[in-house]
Amino acid sequence: MAKKLEAEKELTAKQAELQGEETTSAKEKETIESEADSVSIEEIKSKTMITPSGDFDWDADDKGFGNYSAADREKFEEMYAGTFNSIEKGEIIAGIVVSINNKDVVLNIGFKSDGLVSLSEFRDTPDLKVGDSVDVFVESQEDANGQLVLSRKRAKTQRSWETINEALDQDKIITGFVKSRTKGGLIVDIMGVEAFLPGSQIDIKPIRDYDIYVGKTMEFKVVKINHEFKNVVVSHKVLIEDDLENQKTEIVAKLEKGQVLEGTVKNITDFGVFIDLGGVDGLLHITDISWGRIEHPREVLNLDQKINVVVLDFDDEKKRIALGLKQLTPHPWEALDTNLEISSKVKGRIVTVADYGAFLEITPGVEGLIHVSEMSWSQNLRNPQEFLKVGDEVEAQVLTLDRAERKMSLGIKQLTPDPWKNIGERYPIGSKHKAVVKNMTNFGVFVEIEEGIDGLIHISDLSWSKKVNHPNEFTKVGEELDVVVLELDEANRKLSLGHKQLEENPWETLETVFTLDSIHEGTVLKVTDKGAIVALPYGVEGFAPTKHMVKEDGSSVKADEAAEFRIIEFNKDSKRIVVSHARIWEEAKAEERKEEFNTKKKEAKATTSAVKKVKESVEKSTLGDLGVLAQLKEKMEGAESKAKKAKKTEDDAAEAAKPEASEEAEESAE
Repeated sequence: MAKKLEAEKELTAKQAELQGEETTSAKEKETIESEADSVSIEEIKSKTMITPSGDFDWDADDKGFGNYSAADREKFEEMYAGTFNSIEKGEIIAGIVVSINNKDVVLNIGFKSDGLVSLSEFRDTPDLKVGDSVDVFVESQEDANGQLVLSRKRAKTQRSWETINEALDQDKIITGFVKSRTKGGLIVDIMGVEAFLPGSQIDIKPIRDYDIYVGKTMEFKVVKINHEFKNVVVSHKVLIEDDLENQKTEIVAKLEKGQVLEGTVKNITDFGVFIDLGGVDGLLHITDISWGRIEHPREVLNLDQKINVVVLDFDDEKKRIALGLKQLTPHPWEALDTNLEISSKVKGRIVTVADYGAFLEITPGVEGLIHVSEMSWSQNLRNPQEFLKVGDEVEAQVLTLDRAERKMSLGIKQLTPDPWKNIGERYPIGSKHKAVVKNMTNFGVFVEIEEGIDGLIHISDLSWSKKVNHPNEFTKVGEELDVVVLELDEANRKLSLGHKQLEENPWETLETVFTLDSIHEGTVLKVTDKGAIVALPYGVEGFAPTKHMVKEDGSSVKADEAAEFRIIEFNKDSKRIVVSHARIWEEAKAEERKEEFNTKKKEAKATTSAVKKVKESVEKSTLGDLGVLAQLKEKMEGAESKAKKAKKTEDDAAEAAKPEASEEAEESAE
């Protein structure tokens, strides 16, 4: 923008200067004409400074000198025009520097007039002199003032675009000047055209300071051109990569396994180090840096450090090279103490802790495995991290040693006496002890009586009265419990313990308390889909099936509700008590119905007995009057017969009277 304003100012000044010159020449012309009007020709001739030669004829014009015919004039004009170059607007043409002043450069391009170019367009050529050839762009053959307008800047820009496009099309290398730094890269001047050099395309390695490249002339390749916005993107990195690719091919062709090379640490990652071998990179994996274990390559190496490495393997096609550093020194196992043998004691540092054990580094590169089972006599130890951590300095005993395979197994518990020896004398069956809860499973609790002596309390041996679904309902890790030894297997290192055995079996006594059909007060602890757990007296629990939870009004007993329950099942062997609330009111109703039935039955029986007695009494009183009864019967039957006959006579008389009545009715109707 600043350049544009500067150019406009120069152009305005130049136009003002030309207008001033025209004004001056016009004034001079007017003065000359006015003087000519007032002075005669003879006076002018006498006052002229030039003395004509004697043979000069002042009246030659009057004699026809200089007058040409139309044909001659056209001919001479053609000859005159032939002495000039043919130029077109927008053409780039070479011009010769005629003169140079403090503002402009005058150029002769072989046209009928010379052209002016601002001196500011030649700032890149401080050694410009008269006679030099310069390419210029024809902006106009003739402006309003009749002046030939030329531009070196536009010629230079157009030539530059042609060169840049040619470089992209033909993959040519061009030279540019790094002008300044910008966000994300550098600005490069390529023959007057500004191009962008991204930071990632400066070099193959990361660049921390872009300013070191400002002011330098470098070679580039054009990688992208946006013709619409006139944007150019260049790269210096591709030139380096091309060179490196050629170097890689040469270096890889000469590589051999076991060859020792010098390189420079180029980059450090978590998994290894990239080494610059002079044009080709190789990978030094973290496991090949040191015979000992390291957490990160930075513990051993630094950036830009020069080291010797050995070629372990390489791939011709992919140009991959695997390097090693530790292979330049003897393996530590070869220098291992020859007196070291099984049962020897060693000291070292824990370098790795895994799920199955820990690795103890005796010397850098020599490690032994301490399996989790060899860390403690305790059978409860399941995680090595509970016992050891990285960095611990410990002493161990050699259990196995294989120098050929370079393997060693170690143990820590072997340095202390085996607590299982003579355990029967210290923990006889039936003896009581205190133990600490170490771990819990679904089937029981693992406790530790002393260091290395673990035992199992089965879930069924925790309580006489409570039904334990999981040990965490009864105890927790770290709690102390009183136990009694139930079984001891010294050969297999197994110890069976009990907790409920410290008390007498209450179920023998409970059997006499919770007899069948006995009723007890209980509180519902928990309701499930199948029934409810009911807390009964003396700390025991019973189970009530769902159908036995129904109340007399049809609802069910809820959680935390107290009610009366009837014992419907008691099994001391399985420690099972089944109770029912519904049975209480159901049996009460049944009892009422039974009593009502018995009452009715008794009443019916009494009635039957009374009737029987009456019948017996009647029979006894009438046995002697049977003849009187017979006579009475005959009289009654005779009276009944007479009545039947009288009734029949009356019916017959009525039937006979019916026709007569009908005849009378017919007569009256007539």
